Amino acid sequence: MTGPRRPEWDEGVPERLYVITGGRSGTTGPEPLDLVTLVVSRANPEDVTQPELAAILRMCEFPLSVAEISAYLALPASVVMVLLADLLAAGRVEARAPIPAASLPDTALLEAVMHGLRNL
Repeated sequence: MTGPRRPEWDEGVPERLYVITGGRSGTTGPEPLDLVTLVVSRANPEDVTQPELAAILRMCEFPLSVAEISAYLALPASVVMVLLADLLAAGRVEARAPIPAASLPDTALLEAVMHGLRNL
């Protein structure tokens, strides 16, 4: 006689997310992360690296936003932010905020320059 059947491990269950983050639910790092923060790896994954961390290091060879990383890993952004905080603390990734729209040149000025160049 067999015992009660255990359900298969569901990838979306909270227990899996708890294991991935080591029970942490927020970041405590000095650099605030949000969905548009760009991340680029500064190290290669090692054999002892957690699979999710290794995946982040591999995919961030070129800058990706936190939202893109979250989508590619199929993990909630909050979980990805905890993992990124670990990688930032270890110096394995670099994060920077995108250029704010306020620091970009004025659209009207660019249009005036283009119009002036066409008239030459």
